[in-house]
Amino acid sequence: MRKQFHFRPSQNGFHAWDVHRLVSLSSRLEVSTVPIESIAEVDEDYWFYTGDKPTCRRLAEHFNLMKAADLSYPIILCSEGRVMDGMHRVTKAVAEGKDEIKCVRFETTPNADYVDVQPAEVFATIEQDHI
Repeated sequence: MRKQFHFRPSQNGFHAWDVHRLVSLSSRLEVSTVPIESIAEVDEDYWFYTGDKPTCRRLAEHFNLMKAADLSYPIILCSEGRVMDGMHRVTKAVAEGKDEIKCVRFETTPNADYVDVQPAEVFATIEQDHI
């Protein structure tokens, strides 16, 4: 799996979660299903609210990730039912006309790995770790 983060707006930037850690933390959670219609992010600006522009190239990148998405893996929801990982799977399910999708849901949302940061700061930290 490529290195990725889940970002949520915070008072002074964004909170960020390492998706690899979320996958590990959620690995023992019970898998269930959730109606696609209950996923608020389907009708929200999910990928581009961090300042990224929805250019045709960026949309094509997301389209390719959506095509490659494997619906056999459950999406990860926070305790409030918001998507923390798996939006490309959700989008693929929508495109395929599915009514529900597999999920796991945290009882308590894990603490963020980064607090009040900008996405570029998070990715810069990761790049420095690999030097």
